Amino acid sequence: MSNSLNRRNWIKSSAVMAGGLAFLSGTTSKLVAAPIAKKINFFEHESEFLSEAQVAAMNPPEMKARLNANENPFGPSPAAKKAIEGAVDDSFRYPFSNTRVLMGKIATHEGVTQQNIFMDAGSTPILEAAGMFYGKNGAEIISGETSYDDLPSHAARLGSKWVKVPMTADFKLDLDAIEAKVTSNTGLVYICNPNNPTATVVDTEKLKAFCDRVSKKTMVFVDEAYIDYMPDPQAATMIDMVKKGSNIIVARTFSKLYGFAGMRCGYIIAQPETIAIISKYTPGAMSLNALTVAGAAAAYQETEFLQDALKKTLASKEFLYATLKKEGYDYIPSSANFVLFPIKMDGKQFSSEMNKRGVGIRVWKMNGKDYCRISIGRMDEMQAFADAFKQLS
Repeated sequence: MSNSLNRRNWIKSSAVMAGGLAFLSGTTSKLVAAPIAKKINFFEHESEFLSEAQVAAMNPPEMKARLNANENPFGPSPAAKKAIEGAVDDSFRYPFSNTRVLMGKIATHEGVTQQNIFMDAGSTPILEAAGMFYGKNGAEIISGETSYDDLPSHAARLGSKWVKVPMTADFKLDLDAIEAKVTSNTGLVYICNPNNPTATVVDTEKLKAFCDRVSKKTMVFVDEAYIDYMPDPQAATMIDMVKKGSNIIVARTFSKLYGFAGMRCGYIIAQPETIAIISKYTPGAMSLNALTVAGAAAAYQETEFLQDALKKTLASKEFLYATLKKEGYDYIPSSANFVLFPIKMDGKQFSSEMNKRGVGIRVWKMNGKDYCRISIGRMDEMQAFADAFKQLS
């Protein structure tokens, strides 16, 4: 018996015995997705969202403003840093206790149980795990045409059918059109709200009604990575739908307003049976390191810091709006920490010219037009963008 128990399984079993990570048990073989019969072309569905390594490779040698990765340049908080430093001495131990503390804080704040929570090193592994399971056997994954595509593109590379639904005239996810695309072969519907890269949001009540109807037919995955930038996250979240028993997954991350992009900490809130499924496709909380967990536990719902970071973000965003208006450019009003606007030259050329001036940005094609996405930075970074932009506009 002991010879068949490998290290990862022992770790997972220990996590279960420690409490709060009840759905992390299972053998290594369970982590492998079901084999796909058809031959897979891994380059057929390349993501429009570059990897961190690809983004870093595009950065200019002398970076004045890193505005291409939707990070919070004001964090993490002093309390988080202190907790991270204090956790170093005990980092030789698995962070079971602090993980339970963090999950307990989340559960209390959201009014759910710890059995409704599944954690991982950022939301990316969970997005990809959901894509692997709900897209298997050629099932359809439905998303907005211009939206964060980590989940659907990963599923498509593994053999699922990716159904892209055009955006509305005001660059929002078209919930009616998405619902109309649901069939008996739909494995999952992906909703990113606020949406990336458009930074738009859909009406909360309409989204709740959508989740209620569609979740009775298929899984609905609501990615709320940027919800902390909204005026009232608690009013806009779909977590209440989970509490009412709906068949949905709500994803959150510490990578944005909390300033943990490089520390990697994310989670989902879903029904326990859904978490039991997702846990088979990713290591879950055992991929979190002790320093990250300690910092996240200290930072969670740290109101004063979050409000200060949000205030600074809004000030930088208003500066960007004013810069664009002054140069005669329109933009899509943003509910997140980035802004998308149409540009007047080829996107790749614009990106290259901005790079030459020490400013990292992202470009998109949408409806045949070139757009630039600017991540909100510190005021000095926004000034660096403005100085470079004026030379090209």
